Amino acid sequence: MTLRDKQILSSLLSMNLLIPANAFAQEQKTDGLDEIIVTSQYREQRLQEVPASVKAFTAADITRAGISSTQDFVDMTPNMTLDDSFTYGNTFVVMRGVTQINNADSPVAIVIDGVPQNNQKQFKMDLFDIERIEVLKGPQGALYGRNAIGGAINIVTKQPTNELDGKFSAGIENGVGFKLGGVVSGPLVEDKVLFRVAGSYLQTDGLITNTFLNEKVDFVDHDYSIRGKLTINASENLNIDLRASYRNYQAGSSYDVPVRHNGDPTIRNGTANDIFDPNENIVGLTQGKTSELTAKIDLDTDIGTFTSITGYTDLSEFYEADIDFSNQAFDPTFGGFAGLLSFLDFLGIYTAPAGTIGIGQGQILDLDLFSQELRLVSPDENRLRYILGAFYIHTNRDLQTRLFADVNSQRNQIDDPALVFIDARESNSNDAWSVFGQLEYDLSDNLTAQVSLRYDEDNRSQTDLSSGMTRDRKFTSVQPKATLTYEFNGDSLGYLTYSTGFRSGGFNAPVVTFPTFEDETLTNYEIGYKTTLADNRLVLNTAVFYSDSEDFQFFYLDLATGQQIIQNLAAVDIWGVDIDFRAAVSENLTLSGGVGYTDTNIKELGSAALEASLTAAGVDTASVPGNKTPKTTNWTVNLGAQYDFVVSNSIDAYLRVDYEYRGDKYWQIDNLDVQDPIHLLNFRAAMNTGNWSLSAYVKNLTDERYYTDFNPGEFLGLAIDLGYPSKPRTYGAGVTYRF
Repeated sequence: MTLRDKQILSSLLSMNLLIPANAFAQEQKTDGLDEIIVTSQYREQRLQEVPASVKAFTAADITRAGISSTQDFVDMTPNMTLDDSFTYGNTFVVMRGVTQINNADSPVAIVIDGVPQNNQKQFKMDLFDIERIEVLKGPQGALYGRNAIGGAINIVTKQPTNELDGKFSAGIENGVGFKLGGVVSGPLVEDKVLFRVAGSYLQTDGLITNTFLNEKVDFVDHDYSIRGKLTINASENLNIDLRASYRNYQAGSSYDVPVRHNGDPTIRNGTANDIFDPNENIVGLTQGKTSELTAKIDLDTDIGTFTSITGYTDLSEFYEADIDFSNQAFDPTFGGFAGLLSFLDFLGIYTAPAGTIGIGQGQILDLDLFSQELRLVSPDENRLRYILGAFYIHTNRDLQTRLFADVNSQRNQIDDPALVFIDARESNSNDAWSVFGQLEYDLSDNLTAQVSLRYDEDNRSQTDLSSGMTRDRKFTSVQPKATLTYEFNGDSLGYLTYSTGFRSGGFNAPVVTFPTFEDETLTNYEIGYKTTLADNRLVLNTAVFYSDSEDFQFFYLDLATGQQIIQNLAAVDIWGVDIDFRAAVSENLTLSGGVGYTDTNIKELGSAALEASLTAAGVDTASVPGNKTPKTTNWTVNLGAQYDFVVSNSIDAYLRVDYEYRGDKYWQIDNLDVQDPIHLLNFRAAMNTGNWSLSAYVKNLTDERYYTDFNPGEFLGLAIDLGYPSKPRTYGAGVTYRF
């Protein structure tokens, strides 16, 4: 932790999180904060009773903060970031320094209505008709299993109602964009069979311009989703929930910016300070669709609630795009890729057609997931409480990756065999199962002990469809957890936690230099304190954590050979602080926010082969120990202020401002590319009258420019860096009608 970091932390703590000491003088004018109930530990609990660092968003929070996507709530969660990159549905989530890896498992367990979302492409989504979002920080492997190494996100959609109701909404946005949404809910058989249907639609021309083609690249031709839920109250003790959903999108893709730092390739800082607009000669396109079916059955008995959750997902994505991210007029050597084609010609592997002006890329992804969970949760009122469960998931993932010679700037060249010079096809199969249990015992009225244990087994196989070569690996892990909770009074508790997490290993593409990567394990020690003050008008939660990671997974590209590589850092230390608060300052004014600090330290690089590979790319591997891990942001600060007021007897309104600070961002393990801190400001205003609501918003009010992803040339095999540009200022308005 640098002196600057210590000064920032000291200032924030001394200012009591920016809340004035006299902020609660108007005690008689407020009823305090609403109680938040969560189910992140498989039973209903008050948020303040959960011995973990949890950020929760209620249905009211979601509406008033204008949360309409996963990006929105992540931006309001300290020690967590979500970065757009590559294709329309591709993101990198980072939780407490543990990072998403491209084409691999997430470091965060994402669960929607009890069903795990096990692919990177499933996290970025529009959020509509949501009841609650719960973000658990720190490894949650004991209950959530593999890949909850950084934390878990529990998203709960709204349940069908016993009375007919619904809403319809429409909105417009700059970039000639518009949104539509709707919900209808009610009974088919009163009290017995209830339904709910919800949907959303998004379309926009985009805001980011390709300066060479004078075309928008972040367009969305369409992105629509529909979800249906059916609840069957079969008896007093038996409840069945059925859910089906479908999503289809077509949008811009892969508009990275070649960064030359005003022509000086020796400058490396990862900050958008020179070239920001894309200028490739192929406009990328992503097409995708996802279908999901789930069934949840709850049976209440004297010994507890038996739950069965079955899920099936069919996901596909296809994209075509440039890969040299330049054009023949701006850069005749198209970013160094001419060397690749010359080398292939020298080897006699491929001769590019005359008139070749660049290189294009494309991928076809097909994914099928089937999961089944069974668990028994004991009654809440017992002094000894338990959870017992078993889980199984089967995954098939087929991936085709192609590179092609670009002769006419058209995407469909990828289907011309004469132009394709890399065509890698692989089929991946994964069978994983686990058993888990948790015991919780009240040692006294104030002291509770909790112990958990989970065993995971992950069997993976990969087939190179070109050569027929097959590889098989099995990864196993035992994940224990222990928590001691002490309730100081009815409004405060402290906890000590030892927890573990496991992210499975796997295979790189068959042609990659490093064919496999190892599983990652993380051991976390945490101490936390949660308190409610000032007659329920201030909630303040704090936690300090230290984590020890072995075989930390990280990702880099070698575009010169068409390789996407996942490898392991042998040892990484992580420590940090989580602070979260909500405050009812007065009858009209509420504040919310938090502070997150994460410090990562690479202790040991890894294998000799990895060192040699990075050294050959020009990386000074001797300087890597002591550096930060890739995509780590040290400081994240959030502050939201909302002012509610009455316009007339029939009209109420509110104004809301949200501020987000993201500190230094370290893009790769050599730490030579560091993005400067950014400040983001959002504004929202809304008015409600009867069944109608009107709203207006501005996101990124100051039009801050930065990269959401950045790949240094040393890790690309190129003489240039590639940055993925952020969204500029966006603004819009909407109307909602409820019935």
